Amino acid sequence: MKVEQIYTGCLAQGAYYIESNGEAAIIDPLREVTPYLERAKADGAQIKYIFETHFHADFVSGHVTLAKATGAPIVFGPNANPAFEAVIAEDFQEFKIGDVTIVALHTPGHTMESTTYLLKDEQGKDHAIFSGDTLFLGDVGRPDLAQKMGVLTERDLAGYLYDSLRTKIMPLADDVTVYPAHGAGSACGKNMMKETVDSLGNQKKMNYALRADMTKEEFVSEVIDGLLPPPQYFPLNVKLNKEGYTDIEEIIERGSHELTPKAFEAAANETGAVILDVRHQDDFAKGHIPRSIFIGLNGNFAPWVGALIADIQQPILLVCEPGREEEAITRLSRVGFDNTLGFLKGGFETWKNAGMDYDTVHSISADEFRLEIESNAGREIFDVRKPNEYQSEHVVNAKTTPLDFINQHLSEFPDKQSFFIHCAGGYRSMIAASILKSRGIHNLIDVQGGFKAIKETGVKVSDFVCPSTL
Repeated sequence: MKVEQIYTGCLAQGAYYIESNGEAAIIDPLREVTPYLERAKADGAQIKYIFETHFHADFVSGHVTLAKATGAPIVFGPNANPAFEAVIAEDFQEFKIGDVTIVALHTPGHTMESTTYLLKDEQGKDHAIFSGDTLFLGDVGRPDLAQKMGVLTERDLAGYLYDSLRTKIMPLADDVTVYPAHGAGSACGKNMMKETVDSLGNQKKMNYALRADMTKEEFVSEVIDGLLPPPQYFPLNVKLNKEGYTDIEEIIERGSHELTPKAFEAAANETGAVILDVRHQDDFAKGHIPRSIFIGLNGNFAPWVGALIADIQQPILLVCEPGREEEAITRLSRVGFDNTLGFLKGGFETWKNAGMDYDTVHSISADEFRLEIESNAGREIFDVRKPNEYQSEHVVNAKTTPLDFINQHLSEFPDKQSFFIHCAGGYRSMIAASILKSRGIHNLIDVQGGFKAIKETGVKVSDFVCPSTL
C-alpha cells in the first residue's frame, strides 16, 4: 500500500494518491490532472476511483477531467447533487482498492455532503482518514460556506460538525493518521497548523475543537467566533465543481496569446480587462503599466486573485516574467479564472522599450521608515495585514486596513498628505499599493520588508499578544 500527499503550497491544498496491488484512488485532485496520471503510470496502476470530500469552494477540482481521462467513477458522499454522473456513497459504504478498503464516513458540518474517507489496510486495520475540510490540523472547517437561506444557519452547520467529529472521527484509534484537505494559509479555516500530516491522537490533545469535555454550545461558539467573511469567489468555485468546467488544456491554449505592447494596450481598452502583473514586488515597484494590479506568483497568488478580483468571468491580461506565462494561466484556472486573453510578449521590458507610459511605487527601506516617522510624526501609517496579525503586535499609532477588505477602507486614506503602508514582509503591501494607485491614490509610501523589517529597526510597537488568546 502506498499513500502519498501531493501538496500545493500556494493553495495550501492536499490531494492524495493511494495505491494497492495495481489499483489506485485519487482524493481531492487539482484541476491539472497530468501529475496523477503520470504517478499511476509509474506504478503500473489503474486509477479505479476519484473521491471528493465535498464541493470545494476555494479551488476547482480535477474530478471531471480525471474521470474523462481514466473512466474512473467520481465518488461523493451523501447529499451531494452534482450535474454529472457520479457515485453518491451511502454512509459507511466500502470501496476496494487492491488489497485495501476505503470507507465513506458521512461527516456533515462544513457542508452537508462533507465526507471523510477512512482507509483500512490489508489486514482491515484503520490506517488513515482523509478528512477534507471536516478536520484540519489544529482547527476544523468553517461552517458558514454552505448555508441555505432560511433553512440552515452557520450555527446549525456547526452543530452538525460537532456531532460528526464526536460520532465518526473521535472514536477512531489515536494511531490513525490524519490527512486534511488544507493547511495553514487556507481561507477554509482560522488557525491551522503549518504541518500537513499528524496523528489523530495528537489532534485529540491539542486541537481545541476535539476537547473531550466540550459541550455543543461551547463548540458552536468557538468555531464561529472570529470568522471573517469568505472570499467572494467561493460560491462560483462551488458552482464549477458541481456543474463541471472546461478542460484546463483548452484554457491554457486560449490564454497563451502573445501581444505586442500596442496590441496589449488595445485589448485592455477594448475589453475592460484587468491588467494583472505577476512579477516580483520589487520589479513592480520599479516600473509597471499604469492602473495594473500586482499579485505576484511568488506568494499566495491564486487565493489573493480570488479574494480581490472576485468575478471569475473578469477578462485578464497578464504581465509576466518571460517563461512563466503558462504557470500564471494554470494557477488562475485553479480558482476558476479562465478568461485570460493573453500576455505581454517579452514582459514589461518590451513595454518600457516601446516608449509606453509606465508608473512606479514610492518604496523605502525599514530604516528609512524609522527615520521618516521620527522626523515627521504627522504621516499616517496603514497596516494591511490580517486583523489577528495586527492585534497580536503592530506599529504604535498604525491603523488597520486589511488587504482582504481594502476597498472598504478607501475613504480612510489621505487625499494629499503622503502616508505609509506595510504588511508582514512586503508582498501584500505591494498588492495594496497597486489597488490604491489604480483608484487614483498615489500619495503612498510602501515600506520594504514589512513589519518584520520594521520591528528589527527598533521602531516602537505594541505589546505582543499571543494569537491563541485573541
